[in-house]
Amino acid sequence: MHKLAAVLLASVAAGSDADLILHNGRVLTVDRSFSVREAVAVKNGRITAVGTSAAVLRERGTGTRVIDLEGRTVLPGLIDSHVHPLGAGLSEHRRRLPRLDSFAAAQSYVREQARITPKGQWIVVPRSFPTRLGEMRMPTREVLDVTRDHPVMWDLSYVVVANTHALELSGITRDTPNPAGGEIVRDASGQPNGVLKNAQGLLKGLRDSDPVSETDKLDALEGMLKRYVAAGLTSVIDRALAPSEIALYEKLRRERGLPLRVMMTWRMPTSGAIDEVVRRLESGPKPYGDEWLRLGIFKVTLDGGMTIGTAYQRAPYGPFGAQLYGKTRPDDRGQLFVSPDKLQAIMRAALARGYSLTAHSQGGGAIDALLDAWELLKQPERLAASRSHVMHGSFQSPESIARARRLGVLEDVQAAWLYLDAPALEKVFGDEGMKYFFPLKSFVDAGVLFAGGSDHMTGHDKNSATNPYNPFMGMWTSVTRMTTAGRVIHPEQRIGREDALRSYTLWAAYPQGAEKDKGSIEAGKF
Repeated sequence: MHKLAAVLLASVAAGSDADLILHNGRVLTVDRSFSVREAVAVKNGRITAVGTSAAVLRERGTGTRVIDLEGRTVLPGLIDSHVHPLGAGLSEHRRRLPRLDSFAAAQSYVREQARITPKGQWIVVPRSFPTRLGEMRMPTREVLDVTRDHPVMWDLSYVVVANTHALELSGITRDTPNPAGGEIVRDASGQPNGVLKNAQGLLKGLRDSDPVSETDKLDALEGMLKRYVAAGLTSVIDRALAPSEIALYEKLRRERGLPLRVMMTWRMPTSGAIDEVVRRLESGPKPYGDEWLRLGIFKVTLDGGMTIGTAYQRAPYGPFGAQLYGKTRPDDRGQLFVSPDKLQAIMRAALARGYSLTAHSQGGGAIDALLDAWELLKQPERLAASRSHVMHGSFQSPESIARARRLGVLEDVQAAWLYLDAPALEKVFGDEGMKYFFPLKSFVDAGVLFAGGSDHMTGHDKNSATNPYNPFMGMWTSVTRMTTAGRVIHPEQRIGREDALRSYTLWAAYPQGAEKDKGSIEAGKF
């Protein structure tokens, strides 16, 4: 008998009379040697045996459920390391979302809503991204001026676009100063063109005209988690929770139970003086939890998004960036929301409180700023032990990968963005600028573990959501690096199927500190 199988079977002598046995299949264990077995036995929620069908079937008892796989493949439970299930669940809780892939589609949606919305009330166009619009251009107020009777806002994530009526209602004129950390984009004549970067708060009267009750929120959250299970996911990391939303998870678990295991991330606002922010952190929730629901990751939002041109890059976005993102300054590199001294103070306090550290950091400049802050902590052992990780980290460099390796930090990646957004991003950054866009093979070669995820935030369907959460789409993109345009982007950064599967199983367990409990099919694990 193979030595590993013998060890596994010997270690579970108490596993006889199993609750479940799967046999006569291809069990991809994702263990250290990526061994392929025939059968697996489970008792009391834990794997008790992995090996040949003949050996594992000895664990059968009178009450064992036995399933003949007839050659089918068994995978470890898949993990999505980056989701936003509450917002995604609510996005279609009452009505289906339209497909918004062009200006014409958005205008059609506005006209439809104008017919059923009382005059003077806000119309909000659901979230979409310029990189995924057929025009590959930032919309302006004129695109939304198909109604003059309603203020309209188009949600483009860290950027919104308002129509002329919305600007007038909100008193936004050529003389309105930019808010702190934000920008009112102006046209050649100096008039606001409707694009508001990190400045949505200037819009007046914008509120939820369709209030959501706590029961609605519980239903939406539970429904979305169940859809994740149907897609093959058994664990997720929720990446942006306020204390009230953490309490909602607790209520869902207490009253209805959780359909899958959840790691929670506390995202704390960083506005205010450094001392004030640190005091807020120190008086906030502490890490806690168990195998089903745990709070253990602390997050700040360091920069904006690459899909709307506010990710903080190492160099300006260039001429096509001006078209795609509506930029007016040739030196525009995006937005960095947290100063270096504040970032370092926040990270130091969060690490001392026992959290795993992370920050939304898409652009190369933001990645460098985050690594700078972590290096200045001068606590490499504690940082590595905390399973801290770079969130998104879309635009890497050889230097940033080497620094991540030295610091012992991980990466939280969304490979499907390459499939969806690279055709537009390549026009902005060129072939050379895309060389280290989600450079998965470079991570593997450097020994930097990365966890696969989706950043699912809007829509219910696993394939057509704004950020699709079908884990096999993420793995396929990791292996092919194919885009919607049918082009392979830097094929030297492709990884094999085994590593793609690891990124959604064993490697995705590491940011949770849970690799001893899940991520592979081995005796003793869930």
